[in-house]
Amino acid sequence: MRLVEAFECGAIVNPDGLRNQVVGAMIQGLGGALFEAITFLNGRIQNPHFATYRLPRFRDVPEIKALLLDRKDIPSAGAGETPIMAVAPAIGNAIFDATGVRLNGLPLVPRGWQRG
Repeated sequence: MRLVEAFECGAIVNPDGLRNQVVGAMIQGLGGALFEAITFLNGRIQNPHFATYRLPRFRDVPEIKALLLDRKDIPSAGAGETPIMAVAPAIGNAIFDATGVRLNGLPLVPRGWQRG
């Protein structure tokens, strides 16, 4: 499995910084898409700490490739959180292509944060 994203934000000023921002957003988007979820019981949060809240671990992160499009013809707009937006729809479409099942809610693996 791999995760590839092409990203364009105008002229690239700091390629390493931009690549780090894009890859970080892709990893964060992976967690939100697959298993990050706050759980409640009787109105109380059941997973308020990182020990009980499922975040992406090293073992969860596939090969990642960020393709940066350097548009020197337009001003730099920066990356911010923008690269995160494509991850969940792309994973949902990949699941649909592989299984024929369209998942419409996040996380796509609702109990994926549980071990065992």
